[in-house]
Amino acid sequence: MEGGSVTTPFGRRPMTLGMLASQLVAKDIEDGKSIDKWKLYRALCEARPLIGVTDRALAVMSALLSFYPKDELCETNGLVVFPSNAQLSLRSHGMTEQTIRRHLAILVQAGLIVRKDSPNGKRYVRRGNTGAIDDAFGFSLAPLLARAGEIEQLAAQVIAERLQLRRLRERLTLCRRDVSKLIEAAVEEGASGNWEMVTTHFRALVTAIPRTPTATETATALDEMEMLREEIVNQLEMQLKTKNTSGNPFQNDRHIQNSNPDSTSESEPAFENTQGEKSEPGQMMQNAPIAGESRNRDRDPSSATGQKAEGGRRHSGAPGKMKAFPLALVLQACPEIIPYGSGGAISSWWDLMAAAVIVRSMLGVSPDAYQQACEILGPENAATVIACILERAGHINSAGGYLRDLTRRAEKGEFAIGPMLMSLARANGNSLRKVG
Repeated sequence: MEGGSVTTPFGRRPMTLGMLASQLVAKDIEDGKSIDKWKLYRALCEARPLIGVTDRALAVMSALLSFYPKDELCETNGLVVFPSNAQLSLRSHGMTEQTIRRHLAILVQAGLIVRKDSPNGKRYVRRGNTGAIDDAFGFSLAPLLARAGEIEQLAAQVIAERLQLRRLRERLTLCRRDVSKLIEAAVEEGASGNWEMVTTHFRALVTAIPRTPTATETATALDEMEMLREEIVNQLEMQLKTKNTSGNPFQNDRHIQNSNPDSTSESEPAFENTQGEKSEPGQMMQNAPIAGESRNRDRDPSSATGQKAEGGRRHSGAPGKMKAFPLALVLQACPEIIPYGSGGAISSWWDLMAAAVIVRSMLGVSPDAYQQACEILGPENAATVIACILERAGHINSAGGYLRDLTRRAEKGEFAIGPMLMSLARANGNSLRKVG
């Protein structure tokens, strides 16, 4: 900085460590460094949210730069401007002197300018015999020049974030339009499914979007909306393929799942505790298996291989997977899923699997977790487990994590659906003899 020493403010204005830091930064300007003042000012306007200055303060900065005689900011031309408050007011579109002083203080506090006060606090210049400036008292623009690189980087960051937000909003708008029109087409064409429930879910997602969302909020809303769109497309695609084949709904059961297994829009906390972490009693109760499941697993012969569940039948399309229990037993044990079926009823495995697609989205289970369950358990059993989880949703912290845990256990032959259904049937006052 010009003068080569630290300067303190005139009068009752206190000296702060922030002012000292700004002056030290201003002394480290590279030799020969220069930059177009208006280009730097435009970058400063872009970076304003990150630097923490107001738009009125930027107007005062523009006025200060207008008093700098050259277009290029550099030390050889001098970096101190010394306008009076009256002249600053004229070039700040009539801003009052009191307001100007307040925003000058903001610029000083932000480390963009430094006061170089004279002995009497006035702003003036002292010239030599040749007319060259020997010394000047006013506001030094040295910190602005010293931080030029930083300001340009911050400006580029703000521009990139703004562009990202605009693209996210465009994608969200297109996705909302797709979901709305797909639901409308499904209703008009009479496609099977609980479209009233899907519409309610869609409206809830739209209502949850803030009036002026941030990039993070927009990305979250976009992920949820895209997931809903994929579920609708998969359900409609499955129905179209069923009409064009032999009519067996289980031929296309894989299409119930989302085709994007890499989606991370849904939160699924790990079901197990991390190594060395102790569970709280409340958490253990909430993450525990459904009542009776662990107790009956050891004495249930079907728990070892998943092939001998009582009253079950082998899934025709996936040899080696668990047997599916009678649909009547599933509905008696898990009546909560019935309203999610087509027309508020479930009369076939097709209806149950379609309802499970809607329920798993509402429970926050990711498409990847459900697809894995369908591959290991079979689509009928995966839908049955979703129905069981819905029945005990109030006792489970993370439905997605719970489903993944059951799937891993089933893959190892350590889990059978039978005890889970029996427990829920007893809890709902049902008897095996009634469905036998």
